[in-house]
Amino acid sequence: MPRYYKLMDDRRLQSRWHLGCPVDEHGQELDPWQFEEGRVLELGCVPRFPLDIPGLSLDFCWAAFSILVVNERFIQLFERLGVREVQFIPTRVEAHPEPYFILNPLRIIRCIDDARCEEVRYWKPEDGQPEKVGEYRVVAGMRIDPTKVGDARIFRPWGWPVALIVSEDLKQAMEQEGITGTRFIEV
Repeated sequence: MPRYYKLMDDRRLQSRWHLGCPVDEHGQELDPWQFEEGRVLELGCVPRFPLDIPGLSLDFCWAAFSILVVNERFIQLFERLGVREVQFIPTRVEAHPEPYFILNPLRIIRCIDDARCEEVRYWKPEDGQPEKVGEYRVVAGMRIDPTKVGDARIFRPWGWPVALIVSEDLKQAMEQEGITGTRFIEV
């Protein structure tokens, strides 16, 4: 059975940077939720990330709202591996002239295995958010059903878009390449 991992930002690194919410050329914040929709985006600008906390730059990190930010080294690895399930959106990071990119995953797969998760709760009508009724409100100790994933190597699980899931071969390649900022939890 194939194995999958939640790819997370390794926040345990002490002297690392922390990025804020992306802004456009006029300093207006961009809608952070658009990066969780699983579709190709045309932003009409090159976003810029302010440094909330200066520090060591990383190959992979979560900016504000868990927006995924990567560098050229990360992209080169994905290109070598033939990963096509993502969009890399050019961006800038304050005080860092080298190119960075927003990693926009393009696949969303209904694969969360409720019975194997530690805890799952759904939005209910009495929660006062009718647009979310029936969606996940809590997913703790997430587990997925690998039989529902197909050939996907990187994706977001339907209903819980804050998670980014990668296949074991991508995990191993990032570890072998020494991609900084990554942390993996088997799902």
